Amino acid sequence: MQTTMEHRRLGKQGPTMSAIGLGCMGMSEFYGTADDKESIATIHHALDSGITFFDTSDMYGPFKNEELVGKAIKGRRNGIVLATKFGIVRMKDPAARSVNGRPEYVKQSCDGSLKRLGIDYIDLYYQHRVDPAVPIEETIGAMADLVRAGKVRYLGMSEAGVKTIRRAHRIHPITALQTEYSLWTRDAEEEILPTVRELGIGFVPYSPLGRGFLTGRFKKFEDLPANDFRRTTPRFQGENFKKNLALVAHVERLAQGKGVTAGQIALAWVLAQGNDIVPIPGTTRRNHLDENIAAVHIKFTRKELDDIDTVMPKDAVSGLRYPESGMKMVNL
Repeated sequence: MQTTMEHRRLGKQGPTMSAIGLGCMGMSEFYGTADDKESIATIHHALDSGITFFDTSDMYGPFKNEELVGKAIKGRRNGIVLATKFGIVRMKDPAARSVNGRPEYVKQSCDGSLKRLGIDYIDLYYQHRVDPAVPIEETIGAMADLVRAGKVRYLGMSEAGVKTIRRAHRIHPITALQTEYSLWTRDAEEEILPTVRELGIGFVPYSPLGRGFLTGRFKKFEDLPANDFRRTTPRFQGENFKKNLALVAHVERLAQGKGVTAGQIALAWVLAQGNDIVPIPGTTRRNHLDENIAAVHIKFTRKELDDIDTVMPKDAVSGLRYPESGMKMVNL
């Protein structure tokens, strides 16, 4: 199978980048014990393999992930499209979150990210979650100031609703929307994807492998590390886990027939939904990265796509994708 990288342009006015990016969140938190040495080796391997799009956030760690990514890309900045985010504020309680979209916080957060990443500008700066207490025009206005100051090249939003996206885009062009999207999270197909396509905004799916579930790696709840945040997610719990496992078994059978893995089917399916889509599967291991890269070159016939829709229809998944508290922060 090919290992050369394909490229896509992010939106009508955005940068051209590798067809998949690398989500770096799990290298510092959320998915078990971190291994900085292997994570940096994975980022270097991604660069050597033609991946040019890297995604982080100030809240991962918190702050540690930006420092890790900054260390890994030192001396290799040229040609990289580096994305980071602001807006989710961590509390003393590791599980607690608040949201801040105030203009002064936007600018303060950007300066902090630049310092931790060790760079002069951020290629793509996202509002991580919409702050319902601050008019979106004020938040995006502050982000636009960062563009004018040369600290940011392109603006993005994450998990924003249709009305908010339109309002934001009127203040300053939005280059990308980052939202969860995969075979088991297809909500975006209803309104989000048609809207961003109408506006010429690129679409960046996170968790295109269903937080690893679609790879078939987890056969029982106990397979998740004790400190893994997925244990708190409804889709990974109780009867939901069992029902969703049956869905993955269908995907595994399709993968066997095509001579690939279930994870590669899941990622290739996301890529097949349009050339304006650039997913950012996360991994902390080089062998998993190679598997993801190979998925870029998997193509489907119309019948194969129909077969996937048959075994994984839009509403087949059981359980919310976040706990109730997390769901209150999306699609605002």
